[in-house]
Amino acid sequence: MLRIAINTIAVLAAAYMLNGVHVDGVGYAIIVAVVISLLNVIVRPLLIVLTIPATVLSLGLFLFVINACIILIADWIIDGFSVDGFWWALLFSLIATFVKSALNAFTKDEKKRVDETSG
Repeated sequence: MLRIAINTIAVLAAAYMLNGVHVDGVGYAIIVAVVISLLNVIVRPLLIVLTIPATVLSLGLFLFVINACIILIADWIIDGFSVDGFWWALLFSLIATFVKSALNAFTKDEKKRVDETSG
């Protein structure tokens, strides 16, 4: 549940910052977070395997293209979520990743503090 909440906040933050990304509310942001998580588990590994040569030649930068493709697939699946193009999807994935990393670091620090005080 915490991971879905963090992903939802990241989706809302990225949509707020970018004019080319639109989410029709918190409910749709939750759906987007769940769908992107599922696509990352199911589709992303397949795309990575199929694009190993491009990923190796670009020193891993092609993974950003895969992330943008995942966002565009989510756009195609979900009616209340729209992205105006590939570059907006790429920016969305970068911002969402940054927000998720910051929130994950914060929650790990909080968990560490709680563990230290309780034990």
